[in-house]
Amino acid sequence: MGNTRRTGRTRSRATALAACAAAVAALTAVPAQAHEPERRLPHWELKDTGTPEARFRGLAAVSRNTAWAAGTGGTVLRTTDGGATWRNVSPPGTGELQFRDVEAFDARRAVVLAIGEGEASRVYRTDDGGATWTESFRNTDPRAFYDCLAFFDHRHGLAMSDPVDGRFRILSTGDGGRTWQVLPDQGMPAAQEGEAGFAASGQCLVTSGPKDVWLATGGAARARVLHSADRGRTWTSTDTPLPAGDPARGVFALAFRDRSHGLAVGGDFRPDRPSPQAAARTSDGGRTWRPAVTPPPAYRSGVAWLPHSRTAALAVGPTGTDLTTDAGRTWRTVDTGSYDTVDCAPDHGCWAAGEKGRVARLEH
Repeated sequence: MGNTRRTGRTRSRATALAACAAAVAALTAVPAQAHEPERRLPHWELKDTGTPEARFRGLAAVSRNTAWAAGTGGTVLRTTDGGATWRNVSPPGTGELQFRDVEAFDARRAVVLAIGEGEASRVYRTDDGGATWTESFRNTDPRAFYDCLAFFDHRHGLAMSDPVDGRFRILSTGDGGRTWQVLPDQGMPAAQEGEAGFAASGQCLVTSGPKDVWLATGGAARARVLHSADRGRTWTSTDTPLPAGDPARGVFALAFRDRSHGLAVGGDFRPDRPSPQAAARTSDGGRTWRPAVTPPPAYRSGVAWLPHSRTAALAVGPTGTDLTTDAGRTWRTVDTGSYDTVDCAPDHGCWAAGEKGRVARLEH
């Protein structure tokens, strides 16, 4: 989630902090007396997208009113009325593609990533709310498989591919996704055998500020997070305590509220396998990672900080949503619905998306 997710009109800082404090308090509230009716907590309210056949792993929250969702069957949806109605703005001729990430600058400008081997990996951009699209990148290397997008600002962004020639491949843009170039890989650490990214939620590549970016990995002996402080030209790697040692295990999603404080979630995505230690946290920019004392109870594929909060965040997965109010030290389940990804806007518009056309907004 780069700064492009933060383009909505915001309240004053004092008002925003007060609203966030109230939201966190409500999320953690319990009835004062056992006989009193339970207070209605903030909850996910499903929005009818009219696309039950699609699975949305790409999500961009612009505000409480505006959000973009991208998924299977080349599907891209947009709402500008809080989810009451959705416009199908899918790029023409993409019905065979799987969109796994969308980065939106506002209600009109967005960039989407299709994943897959060879030419299945593509990038499209729109400047008119999805009325028209321009294909700005098509991968021609059969060894590459692009997983995630992230932007630092309206102009500068990156996309990441699974390793090619033993190193993760990084694609860069300096014009908002209109053109792309592969960066040199000399500054990229060698990949482990079997290591790759997970295109599960559009959050395997995330940014904070003008130059810092983090990349999540799995599928190898160690689940790692790679960090670059120069927009993807040089990288360092750190092991995490998340499950590893199998192609189905690793770090699936990252979220950083600033260049120091981050969260990592993941586990084993197979529904019949446990995922102990499915979350970790860092306070030094990813140089070290500590396991959650009380982690989510199962695999989680998406994570997002609540806006203007230093301690509250949400993690989502096929078996539920978990809340932390202590910056990732402990988590507790607050919803059992199935979601793959989650994103929040500065005006406290938090959205989640997943299978069977599910998109929801957090209601207070």
